[in-house]
Amino acid sequence: QVQLVESGGGLVQPGGSLRLSCAASGSIFRFNSMGWYRQAPGNERELVAHISTGGNTIHVDSVKGRFTISRDNAKNTLYLQMNSLKPEDTAVYYCNTVWRGVNYWGQGTQVTVSS
Repeated sequence: QVQLVESGGGLVQPGGSLRLSCAASGSIFRFNSMGWYRQAPGNERELVAHISTGGNTIHVDSVKGRFTISRDNAKNTLYLQMNSLKPEDTAVYYCNTVWRGVNYWGQGTQVTVSS
């Protein structure tokens, strides 16, 4: 069983920063690639960034240069540093991993970018 718990969301003005965290239970964290996804109202859930077990990262074009995904295997924690936030980044952010063919999601954390 894998449990993922996100935190760090909130209300921020355009141009501001937030750091999201995702705490993972169990001992599988260091053996799994991880991802951050987001879902805005009326939209489908979309990939934001992905990190492999070896630390290789992928960021979608809309967040490149502004967001950075990272992981701390010793703490079983995934991070998403978000800088230069824009109103269009407003969404619920989820962390994700796949273990033995099963997709695991956290409960999500709301990020609202507004003045």
